[in-house]
Amino acid sequence: MLAVDAHAMEAAQAELTEQNIDVVRLAYSDLIGAERGRDLLVRHFARTVGDGVAFCRSIYGTSPMGDVVDIDGGLSAGLPDVLAVPDLSTLQHVPWEPGVAHVIADVFNPDGTPSQESPRNVLRRVVDRFATLDMKPIIGPELEFYVMQESASAPNGWKRYGEGTGNVYTAGYKGDPENTLLASLRKLEAYGLDVVAANHEFASGQFEINLWHSEALDAADRAFRFKNAIQELARMQGKMATFMAKPFNDEGGSGFHLHFSAWSPDGVALFDDPQGEDGLSQVGRSAIAGILAHAPAITALLNPTVNSYKRFGPDTLAPWLIDWGLDNRSAMVRIPPERGRAARLELRLGDASANPYLATAALMAAAYLGIRDKLEPPAKLEGYGYDVTKAAKLPADLPTAIAALEADAELAGLLGPQFIATFLAYKRNELERFASWVTDWEFREYSYHL
Repeated sequence: MLAVDAHAMEAAQAELTEQNIDVVRLAYSDLIGAERGRDLLVRHFARTVGDGVAFCRSIYGTSPMGDVVDIDGGLSAGLPDVLAVPDLSTLQHVPWEPGVAHVIADVFNPDGTPSQESPRNVLRRVVDRFATLDMKPIIGPELEFYVMQESASAPNGWKRYGEGTGNVYTAGYKGDPENTLLASLRKLEAYGLDVVAANHEFASGQFEINLWHSEALDAADRAFRFKNAIQELARMQGKMATFMAKPFNDEGGSGFHLHFSAWSPDGVALFDDPQGEDGLSQVGRSAIAGILAHAPAITALLNPTVNSYKRFGPDTLAPWLIDWGLDNRSAMVRIPPERGRAARLELRLGDASANPYLATAALMAAAYLGIRDKLEPPAKLEGYGYDVTKAAKLPADLPTAIAALEADAELAGLLGPQFIATFLAYKRNELERFASWVTDWEFREYSYHL
């Protein structure tokens, strides 16, 4: 049976009541990183969550279009439940909704075991593996996104917000005529996300907000909340924010870069070694090697959609090859110039559509395998990183990437066989639906002449 700390829930209810909070939004990540949950009245909070809050397990098999994929233990098993239990350490007031607090839930099976489809639980599995090495993984997320406004003349009803050329690394009204970014930054700070900086990116309507680094689970929690908060704030302004990898043909895509390091329990940066090659320790070099060795498999989790692969290619500033380099933004793994406590690697592979929990878990699982096996990386990239004679290419499409994930038994074993089976079933259904859908490109290309 599932055990819930009734005393802690009652204490939380009393404290929320004192703070004039009357609703708690209990939320968790589905497979694609979208928020699922329920609004709970604080007056009945402890009673409501006392045995866990039931949700249909097939939420982990529900597509963006509402199709229910028959995952193992889902539709064909009669659509059984999973139970969500609030992690009270994540309880946070929602600054833009008076009287509302938000809490992230852990998801369990009815017998009290952790749900293996839960992305938060997948990440926990990998964090636990680092604990066996006496290491604490540290993650710093960077996310790009587009803001759009409605347009009757646009084919899909939306155009980029604040059109203007050459506005990369600008701030203020120049590339953001309604100061949307600054308003969002302030609200996110009040939401406890530990955001530190924001700027306009290369494309019109494209922005980036950086989150401070922290322990892996906390960093993924904040990135999950960040993505959903950005979308909510845009809706409140009558706009739409998207973390789609490449929403426009004539502009670049949006990345999800992850800065990663490992610390000892007493806070020593384990990637740093002033006597090591390039100032990196053997632990740091092995982490790089593990990520390169398992790059084809982790691509499926860091670039999880059909659209993701339209972001790749030469001259895109998105990686194309399986390589690493020192302060080189054309490499898949970039080593920033700082050392000491700031010694780290930056994985530039992911796009913004990736689930923060799964992207972080994939990066860390590959790094763990490299560290455990004391792997050594190949020679680092010198110069521009799009020469196919220097390194192998990353998977060029989603079918190739998910095949690589399925074939990588070591990585799949770390992430969990049941999770992998669910993810593969979900993504293969997505590919089947895409293959049978007539696209705008096909109509434009063929209809007139054929």
